[in-house]
Amino acid sequence: MHARPVAALAATALGITVFLAPGSASGTPEAAAQQDEPLVIAHRGASAYAPENTLAAVDLADRMGFVWVENDVQRTKDGELVVVHDDSLARTTDVEQVFPDRAPWKVKDFTAAEIARLDAGSWRGTEWAGARVPTLKQYLNRVDENNQKLLLEIKKPELYPGIEKDTLRVLGEEGWLDRRHVAGRLVIQSFGADSVKAVHQQRPDLTTGFLGTPAVADLPAYAAFTDQINPTHTSLTAEYVAAVHTLKGAHGKPLRVNTWTVNDAAGAARVDAFGVDGIITNNPDVVRDAVS
Repeated sequence: MHARPVAALAATALGITVFLAPGSASGTPEAAAQQDEPLVIAHRGASAYAPENTLAAVDLADRMGFVWVENDVQRTKDGELVVVHDDSLARTTDVEQVFPDRAPWKVKDFTAAEIARLDAGSWRGTEWAGARVPTLKQYLNRVDENNQKLLLEIKKPELYPGIEKDTLRVLGEEGWLDRRHVAGRLVIQSFGADSVKAVHQQRPDLTTGFLGTPAVADLPAYAAFTDQINPTHTSLTAEYVAAVHTLKGAHGKPLRVNTWTVNDAAGAARVDAFGVDGIITNNPDVVRDAVS
């Protein structure tokens, strides 16, 4: 991956445009690392066009040809894992209308059955009315049915002690910890370094990512328990990406960089020139066109 910017310049000089069709070698991180373009990851599904973190967003990403999707996992009052970004249900559901006396409508204060009653689509338009907040089990099954791959974020682990063990349990129950999934279809990431460490300790075979931009001097400590450093695009420089790539991660391979959340062509071209390995985006079609 270290030579990717040079290769891209060489291709440009020769007037060559490289395009990988969906489902081609770019479908795995290892294969993408050998190509001249970063992996494009649909953030919360195709969330610029469908309600985020819903099955509809996953399906739309699939129809658009995107293999990798990203999601967020939190835990309900009765211990069910659900796929939702905010720790409050207010922004993306009709919880204020259904449960008006339950402010501030925190995910952890509702049972899975209560959350299943909520409309998680109408806020994005009437055509999405009736979409639901999926459980992690439902989400995993749909991603599998679509033959997609998953960048799973454990959201706000400080609110949910032990959520790493719960997440691994559900992944195991749904068949996501077999060799095929672990080898190239699953990455678990978090903003919480301790959460990433916990996943690595409990399942050392899993690929993990840390969300953030650690100081260059601190990168070797992160490399001991993670395989990816995944920073916001506003914090990135070419020098930082190069510094990450000089180190080997927990599985003895060069650390990778997946940056977020890049939603326009100019931003995609900018981070592509830095040599990032992946771009997490709400607008995967825009980013794909910009870097292909």
